[in-house]
Amino acid sequence: MRLFLVKDFIDLVFPRNCDLCGTTLFDQETCICSVCTGLLPVTSYHLRPFDNDLADKIKGLTEVNRVMAYLRFTKKGNSQKLLHELKYRNNHQLAVHLGRLYGSLLKENGFMGKWQCVIPVPLHPAKQKRRGYNQSEEFAKGLAEELKISVTNALSRKLFTSTQTKKSRLERMDNVENVFEFNEGIDLRDREVLLVDDVMTTGATLCACSNVLLSNDAKNVDLATIAAGGK
Repeated sequence: MRLFLVKDFIDLVFPRNCDLCGTTLFDQETCICSVCTGLLPVTSYHLRPFDNDLADKIKGLTEVNRVMAYLRFTKKGNSQKLLHELKYRNNHQLAVHLGRLYGSLLKENGFMGKWQCVIPVPLHPAKQKRRGYNQSEEFAKGLAEELKISVTNALSRKLFTSTQTKKSRLERMDNVENVFEFNEGIDLRDREVLLVDDVMTTGATLCACSNVLLSNDAKNVDLATIAAGGK
């Protein structure tokens, strides 16, 4: 009884609200209410992971297999709201939750056992210190939890790059060339890996990272993001 009273008091002082609509969450809900979860713009890329518009974007730039995204990005839509929560409101719990949701979807569609580890795209240490966490790594944790595999921080960002937001496709590619390096002590030989990031627009960052992984003996690299769309 005392535990229930303490919980009721905490919920009263620090209410748990949906990150999208603001309504109070039920005990079994995390970060997003059931209604908003049902309205998320979930893509079908996992049904055609080898042949879709995301894969077309990066043809000739890297040799990856599957290219997928959980949500379709739309300006002022729910996917943009979620990414804003991750980048500017330090909502690491939401990133993990989105990873679990996507991991569950992939599991339901036969992806268990496809990969040996999940590798997040790294932030520069200065940016991660300022933000407090790496949203891609937290997303990776949720995915790994559902898929019963490990998170491997195989990459580091050695250069601090300017924002990609207003750059063209070619400018983005130039901006991330030679930015990432492989961490010592990591062995990817004969391993199928899932490389993850928060969002994919041109795919420049993911291509740069996947090329580093492939040049360090990863057997295959697949790509997945929280959201994708745009240029």
